[in-house]
Amino acid sequence: MENTSEETPAGWQSLPSWLLTQTASHAHRLVAGGFSAVHARGHHYRLLATLEKYGPASQATLGRGSGIHLSDMVATINELAEGGLVERAPDPADRRRNIISLTVAGKRQLRRLEKQLAETQDELLAPLSPEERQRLTELLSRLLDHHNRRTGSPEEQ
Repeated sequence: MENTSEETPAGWQSLPSWLLTQTASHAHRLVAGGFSAVHARGHHYRLLATLEKYGPASQATLGRGSGIHLSDMVATINELAEGGLVERAPDPADRRRNIISLTVAGKRQLRRLEKQLAETQDELLAPLSPEERQRLTELLSRLLDHHNRRTGSPEEQ
């Protein structure tokens, strides 16, 4: 029996689910490595970007806006506050909760993270043309939107 495994991939290797999983693994490694190079994590980026987009907010509101689970939110805020990237202040309307705000240093860090993320996207998508990148993004967005609606994902509510 002749070995043709190098010429023809196994059937499972051409399944979209397998290809997505393998590509997601590479994407995760590249993004985590890029963020690590600037002393950050994905939760840091998501929280800083959410604060910039929506402005000062409570931890619960930030959790919903960023998709960060509340159990991870406190640790993320603590890390960012220790670095002077966000500030915590009591909510004047309800002193039992805190309002989180982005600092000037936080905005600078967000710009660094956005630059790093853009470089990571370029590395991940290197073999694709700009048109192919746009089409891939559209298709992945469509898939994600469909499955979020079907499962009632919090991102869609």
